[in-house]
Amino acid sequence: MIILDFEKPIFELDAKIQELKKINTGDLSIVEEIKRLENKQKKMLKQIYSELTPWQKVQVARHPERPKAEDYINNLIDDFIPLSGDRVFGDDLAITAGIGKFKGMSVAVLGQEKGKNTEDRIKHNFGMPHPEGYRKAYRIMDLADKFKLPLITFIDTAGAYPGIGAEERGQAEAIAKSIERSLQFQCPIIAIIIGEGGSGGAIALAVANYVLMLENSIYSVISPEGCASILYRNSEKASEAANALKLTAQDLFKFNIIDKIIDEPLGGAHRDFEFTIKQVGENIKTYLINAQNIDNLKEHRCNKFLDVGRVK
Repeated sequence: MIILDFEKPIFELDAKIQELKKINTGDLSIVEEIKRLENKQKKMLKQIYSELTPWQKVQVARHPERPKAEDYINNLIDDFIPLSGDRVFGDDLAITAGIGKFKGMSVAVLGQEKGKNTEDRIKHNFGMPHPEGYRKAYRIMDLADKFKLPLITFIDTAGAYPGIGAEERGQAEAIAKSIERSLQFQCPIIAIIIGEGGSGGAIALAVANYVLMLENSIYSVISPEGCASILYRNSEKASEAANALKLTAQDLFKFNIIDKIIDEPLGGAHRDFEFTIKQVGENIKTYLINAQNIDNLKEHRCNKFLDVGRVK
């Protein structure tokens, strides 16, 4: 497992526990010492993760071993049929799209996929979509609207790809049209931020009736490094920028920008895939049921975003 800087004391204890287990031959004193260290490790883990700073939450949200969009799709969506291409330029593997069944209900799915290893990350462009990715999303929304399918989106991106080719092919327009299409969508949209929710690249798929966030995920207008480069002229002040951005799930829930914080297992989503995916599935089900009781889904969605930042 990849160890984050603030987790080092936990893994130093773990190393001692593993060493004792290797030499343990049934000696009661060693067994008791192992139990004592395990309890100490658990308490330390709980304390550290209950006091995470915004910058530490950024690190957890970016943890390479967190469940990715395809993990949720593979475990929550039955009979998933992937759909490719934007019918204009090509296919963008940073966005996984398709249709399938969620707990017996036909749904459309969009997910920003970062990849799990170096080869996979390069293949998926580290989860940073090109314009054709957002045009593919637009196409899937058209299809879902035609067949009255609810839309589930999994958000996990540092932002839309900022390369010259992407800009030449109309990155800003593609994002704007994806947002516009989301606002016109006739059926429920449920968006779940599972890791990073970065800038317009995230909101292009997060204009939803209900926006849910995992406990240690982040959602912001710009990355802490980008913010620090602009405001402080020094990207090394990213931790200060993270504090100022109010990018944690707890901050965003307080500001009514998101609707629900989904609990993660102790120590982050990367420590227990099964628990995390189950929690996400249960919350999607709850909010899909809630959405069915909304009279005008388009109006509900529009008002939700018009109310952001409004002083009442």
